[in-house]
Amino acid sequence: MSNAFKTSLEDLGWGEPFKSAFAARGVNGELPGRVVEEQRGTYGVRTEAGEWLVTISGRMRHAAVRRVDFPTVGDWVAIKVRPEEKKATLQAILPRKSKLSRKAPGKETDEQLIAANLDIVFVVTSLNKDFNTRRLERYLAMVRESGAAPVVLLSKADVAPDPGFTLRAVQAAAAGVPVITVSAVTGVGLEALEPFLKRGKTVAIVGSSGVGKSTLINRLLGSPRQAVQDVREGDDRGRHTTTFRRLIPLPQGGLLIDTPGMRELQLWDVQGVVDTFADVLALIETCRFRDCRHHTDAGCAVQSAIQEGRLPADRYAHYLKLGKESDDLAVRRQTEAQTQANEKIKKARAAYKRESRE
Repeated sequence: MSNAFKTSLEDLGWGEPFKSAFAARGVNGELPGRVVEEQRGTYGVRTEAGEWLVTISGRMRHAAVRRVDFPTVGDWVAIKVRPEEKKATLQAILPRKSKLSRKAPGKETDEQLIAANLDIVFVVTSLNKDFNTRRLERYLAMVRESGAAPVVLLSKADVAPDPGFTLRAVQAAAAGVPVITVSAVTGVGLEALEPFLKRGKTVAIVGSSGVGKSTLINRLLGSPRQAVQDVREGDDRGRHTTTFRRLIPLPQGGLLIDTPGMRELQLWDVQGVVDTFADVLALIETCRFRDCRHHTDAGCAVQSAIQEGRLPADRYAHYLKLGKESDDLAVRRQTEAQTQANEKIKKARAAYKRESRE
């Protein structure tokens, strides 16, 4: 057990619906706690009795089918403590109110959790040569499908040649989302983050390697606790600094989850695309014909908006790309689900035949 930081459950975000879910279990001897760290199959879970090194119970491990059935940082869980061993066993994950996830890297069709029970996600992109509007749209789609509220942070304002130009591009791509220009070096814009960092609120920081996430966290913490690395010369792209996730208490009262930079970011659900490209969908609704293909059709509202400069052509192309990715993944998920269902039926039939012969 570790007392890495002293805090009440309420400071960690404890409240509804987690209280009711834990009470409904009605199991004596269990404690509620929050997963504050995850490393190689073991978890640091913070309770009112301190922080415990926790492993998953055999029953829970046996019942798990997908990655999403295992805990992640930010989860509220029920554990049984073994004080004499200074260890504990995780019995159940309480229902999540939000979950930040992506499709697992590679050919595997599975959901990879990044963090759970978030209130806000800071999407950090730097004002240098590595800025990419299309990548920002992908991050925003991921956050919007999580159930948390996105906030865009434009970092490294102290070295930006023309922050105003980039700011306008971001505001166009992230309509309706707060956009804040910050510098962890000079402190510009940091005061604007305070309303998002109140007691009991959980914020995750996402962004590519080298955008300044760790430097920003160190500034918010008031001490250099997160390792940082210089970006590469030539393209301003960064290298991985954060290698695992941990829930960090902030002096402002909130809680922060840093995440490793992502080289591959594929969405898990189509809803994020719908929310991120609401402007495109609104244009599609105004087309003259229901079966409009939005390419060269006469009177197409989408093509008219592109020609008039109201909709960037590359934004529309990216909407089509992400939509196709989501559709393809949905088909693969449906096929895989059917395969798993068939396997369960086969196992049940085999078990029935064995019992019948006995």
